[in-house]
Amino acid sequence: MNPSARTRPWAFALALCLLAAGAAPAATLQVTVLARDGQPLSDAVVILEPMDSVSRPKAPTPVDAVIAQQKMQFVPALSLVPAGSRITFTNLDRWEHHVRGLPAGLAALAGTATGGFELRLGGKAEGKAAESSTLTLDRPGPMQLGCHLHGSMRGSIYVTDTPWAVKTNAQGVATLPDVPEGAARLRVWHADQLLDAVPTAITVTPVTAVSLETRIQPRRRRS
Repeated sequence: MNPSARTRPWAFALALCLLAAGAAPAATLQVTVLARDGQPLSDAVVILEPMDSVSRPKAPTPVDAVIAQQKMQFVPALSLVPAGSRITFTNLDRWEHHVRGLPAGLAALAGTATGGFELRLGGKAEGKAAESSTLTLDRPGPMQLGCHLHGSMRGSIYVTDTPWAVKTNAQGVATLPDVPEGAARLRVWHADQLLDAVPTAITVTPVTAVSLETRIQPRRRRS
């Protein structure tokens, strides 16, 4: 038998596997998110949801992330992490901080949100290591961070179960590489929104650029 003929069943089986897995051409999507005043909206989370069910991705690998309390701020102001990630809170200020985490949205404002956490971290003494506490976040969705002791401190965490989620930079731009082509929708979340916005329908081509206007007007962060 011709050696090349012996390889054909393997090649055919491989092709079937790729089809069964829903292999699709990879594309790059760039999204520019604008605030209500038309200015770039930074620290917004952009999530791509393909309409083709076979293109659903595997959950991203959990990571270890650090959120510091420094100069009366949560740093970074927004952390985007996969579900199952370990978050370490570290107090770099000289005074005590309380860390409160609650699911974001109307339930949090009404005081009916469940599934949150609370920590207390002592202030950093000169010449000693900063006090830290680590927890694991498994529940997808946004969480708001606050401090009972210092009401001006605000931060947020977005826990995602898809690799097709990214936060916007200072120019309001989010880039998603290696996404499937075809019909999809975009969702945007920001810490200063109260209600979820209606998703935007798009068609992803090999290179796609989209500009999204929102009704979100971010509050000035305390410096």
